[in-house]
Amino acid sequence: MPARDIPLPALPPAASTPPEASSSQESASFSPRDRLALLAVCLAALMSGLEISSVPVILPILEHSLQGSFVGMQWIMNGYTIACTAVLMATGTLADRYGRKRVFLYSIVLFGVSSLLCGLAWSTPLLIAARVLQGASGGAMLICLVAVLSRQFSHPGMRAKAFSAWGIIFGIGLGFGPLVGGIIVALSDWRWVFWVHVFIAVATWVLAIASVEESRDPQAGKLDVAGTVALSLAVLGLAYFVTQGADHGFTSATALVALAVSGVSLCVFLRAETHASHPMFDFSVFRVRNFSGALLGSAGMNFSFWPMVIYLPIYFQGALGQDAATAGASLLAYTLPTLIFPPLGERLALRYRPGIAIPTGMFVIGAGFLLMRIGSQVDWLTVLPGCLVAGAGLGLTNTPVTNTSTGSVSSARAGMASGIDMSARMISLSMNIALMGFLLVAGVAHYLHSALPALPSGDLGHALANRIASGNLQEAAATLATALPTAMAAPLPLVRAALAHGFGWIMLYGGIAIWVLALASYLTMRTM
Repeated sequence: MPARDIPLPALPPAASTPPEASSSQESASFSPRDRLALLAVCLAALMSGLEISSVPVILPILEHSLQGSFVGMQWIMNGYTIACTAVLMATGTLADRYGRKRVFLYSIVLFGVSSLLCGLAWSTPLLIAARVLQGASGGAMLICLVAVLSRQFSHPGMRAKAFSAWGIIFGIGLGFGPLVGGIIVALSDWRWVFWVHVFIAVATWVLAIASVEESRDPQAGKLDVAGTVALSLAVLGLAYFVTQGADHGFTSATALVALAVSGVSLCVFLRAETHASHPMFDFSVFRVRNFSGALLGSAGMNFSFWPMVIYLPIYFQGALGQDAATAGASLLAYTLPTLIFPPLGERLALRYRPGIAIPTGMFVIGAGFLLMRIGSQVDWLTVLPGCLVAGAGLGLTNTPVTNTSTGSVSSARAGMASGIDMSARMISLSMNIALMGFLLVAGVAHYLHSALPALPSGDLGHALANRIASGNLQEAAATLATALPTAMAAPLPLVRAALAHGFGWIMLYGGIAIWVLALASYLTMRTM
């Protein structure tokens, strides 16, 4: 299948029309059944896009409603991404063996059921468990819908139109998800941010079962169980080490055990992939300079842009005092440019080669982060220019990265290359959700102790920093007023300033990190 059209979690590239399709595209027309199948795929893509970008807006509300912690809010997002990583490579094999339509239908049902369970959750652990199931089914659904498009639309012109429609709808879901989530919370309850997917899933399943054609691959390889499990444990262990280590200490027994499990699992994964008859990863592709450089671009976008989607709503609502709907609207400045600039990114790659276009796009993202850091110390209007620049950089980077990662290897290995690309995106996203959360708490704590030398540096200081980082400023201000009554006449402005200071840390980290990866990408792909 055309794996170059499978970006995750970044926006899909604009579908390019194959050369052989240009002469016959006008004569291509969709049958009624094909139209229904395309509608089913687009609804599935809409669900996936909305789920990725609408949930971050409601995290401050979830923290208050479920009496959760900042670490719990991180795992609400990380549970989804790690589960998605775990199923990415395995789903393609299962779909080839047991039927793409069958696995697609199962994944839709599971996504709908898990969305229902997310809305029914009454505690943070239950919501995290439901999000894990939702992430696994969401990842499987995305992989299957691309396979369905590839098999259902055999005519090149029809396939180009179908992939273009899928990319547009998925991008709309990602771009407008924050606004949709904010509006739902403003008009109703946070549970409907999840429950809305139940109705979409039912409609998608009905359309898919009536219109999607079944297909299998009689030559499908065996499922790489050892590689799948080992990679999942390696990612989970490292994410747990960063998240829980920041809360309980990186030298605690729990953190060290998690780190050891991650290291051992990584070794097992490397051994499994070098000895398996049907490995998920063929490490020889890393010798292709363009592929490796593009992979650094995939990681770079998830070192900076996409983790910040999760934390920016906390900044808008906590530091700037916006409500959920207004925060969702503000976040459009960050997400909408990602829908506008991909065609320009593709043109730059064609004119100047990917080795120039990809690092340039990454540099623009980094510039946006540094502009956000400068503007974050003033007000929301001064933050928006940086948001716009960062979103434009993502739009410039994503299409060249996706096309280069698969176009630089042989067609026989394009699917595997796309799987590595998606895994790199999801793994780097999981790690940086945890790392940015750690830096945010550390930045808040640094500001508190600088402004209030009398503040204890033990459990109280750490708890306050976590509370402020999660956006629960009123409770943090009340705690400060109680703990330091003689020093705290007006604690709320101070905790807002502490949150803004913490965001300055992660904005600086995001900008520098992606600039380092941009340089590495340029050096990797440069012409010798």
